[in-house]
Amino acid sequence: MRKILVTGGAGFLGSHLCERLVAQGHDVLCVDNYFTGSKANIEHLLGLPHFEVMRHDVTFPLYVEVDQIYNLACPASPVHYQHDPVQTTKVNVHGAINMLGLAKRLRARILQASTSEVYGDPEVHPQTEDYWGKVNPIGIRSCYDEGKRCAETLFFDYWRQHRLEIKVMRIFNTYGPRMHPNDGRVVSNFIVQALKGEPITIYGDGTQTRSFCYVDDLVDGMMRLMDSPAAFTGPVNVGNPQETTMLELADTICRLTGSASAIEFRPLPQDDPKQRRPDIGLAERALGWAPRTALEDGLKETIAYFRKIVD
Repeated sequence: MRKILVTGGAGFLGSHLCERLVAQGHDVLCVDNYFTGSKANIEHLLGLPHFEVMRHDVTFPLYVEVDQIYNLACPASPVHYQHDPVQTTKVNVHGAINMLGLAKRLRARILQASTSEVYGDPEVHPQTEDYWGKVNPIGIRSCYDEGKRCAETLFFDYWRQHRLEIKVMRIFNTYGPRMHPNDGRVVSNFIVQALKGEPITIYGDGTQTRSFCYVDDLVDGMMRLMDSPAAFTGPVNVGNPQETTMLELADTICRLTGSASAIEFRPLPQDDPKQRRPDIGLAERALGWAPRTALEDGLKETIAYFRKIVD
């Protein structure tokens, strides 16, 4: 049994991770300031003997005793991270500094939940870990994109300078139960609109692509990375290489929900990437990991969740 800290533990990904770690018998400390996380996401874990919650903002130092740290704290959807872009940069940079400092003091292994957004609007397709990306450093998405890139820099400098055991995971689009209904992400947007019978809003012409990984598969990859040999630092892509256009996703969700919602096209937001698909060869080789959940199967589970919470 390990003592494990999960920052952002009440969020979409964090709550699923906490659930899995507790199920394995680990002592889990969930830290969240509830900016985008929700107490409802972890309500079923409260009272369990190996689960503890602390309200805390990672832009301030944290003094606890743990063996491993999963650093997931950061708003991850454009709606949320653009709401307070300065704070988003602080969470990414100051948060990383504080968690790395804690890991250094404890000699604890630490995993950074990075993002496919470090690749920006890519000129290489699919994206491999050795691609440096094409990112606008002064755009409206930069607080997140560049914040995550700076966090990766910090992690590797701590590894080189202090020989800290680090793991860096680049997360591609992930979906599943406990997504925030108003986070502005395409899966939650389409499902909520379809269930309400509202028009499905597609930005651009609908031919832009994303690759969607079900949350259970993503958490499995994250835990495999944390437990991989110390010499393997990453960065490593974790996502589903099956590419889907926005029009295809809308059609699938309408069919699965039985919705007759019309499609409504809107202008593409600034710096929105046209393509996103991971090359997961490294994850397959180093972690023995590949996604197992088919898109339709994952969407059915996600739709069932949203049916319970959407009026």
